[in-house]
Amino acid sequence: MTQKFLRWFAVLLLSVGSHALYAAPASRIQANYDVTGYGVKLIEVSETYTRTQDHYQIESVSRAVGLLARFKPETIRATSRGLVGAQGLRPLNYSNKRELDTQRNTAATFNWDSATIIHSDYQGERSLALPAGTQDRLSAMYQFQFLSLQDMSEVKFTITNGRDLDRYSYRITPEQSVSVPLGTFKTRYLAIPPQEDGSKFEIWLATELGNFPCKIVITDADGKKATQVLTGFSAVP
Repeated sequence: MTQKFLRWFAVLLLSVGSHALYAAPASRIQANYDVTGYGVKLIEVSETYTRTQDHYQIESVSRAVGLLARFKPETIRATSRGLVGAQGLRPLNYSNKRELDTQRNTAATFNWDSATIIHSDYQGERSLALPAGTQDRLSAMYQFQFLSLQDMSEVKFTITNGRDLDRYSYRITPEQSVSVPLGTFKTRYLAIPPQEDGSKFEIWLATELGNFPCKIVITDADGKKATQVLTGFSAVP
């Protein structure tokens, strides 16, 4: 795989959203996902979202399976904690921890009062300016439920992985029908414009599931794809 594809694949692996069946956000959601690539299943993801009044927590566990587990039996545990308000999720702390390759562990602390973010990795801690509305890799996918996407042609996010701040701009196209293991959904299609090398990042948001992703596809410069699909969930209002 190319370096760019590995970076996009990391986005897919950790950008795991949950799916609300209710007009108001659920207080607890459990979701499961499969990630496939090269024609085989590579990763299983299990995630739990809980909301208590104006606080939220997301815990995501990603485990290598099948052939990937033979060569790299890694487990990644990511956590996002923060506040819930009228504008959606406002992260306070994010961490991404690997059981084996611990040098790649990262974390982020959001200091909204001073508009700074502290990144932590094997190189130490670094303080950066914190753009308004910044999300982490877990919280980002929840933000779609707070946006009036029917009135938008584009949505932009600044997202941290605990090491870097990346800016993403998604173009929105309404109404595509998409089938995943959980079922067939009407969706809004979001895509980052193709990069110079031909790589792509695509998201399908199921409108009847509160505008949350039911499918994500990453295509690298060589045309190879990694796909994440929703396989099951339960929700408590």
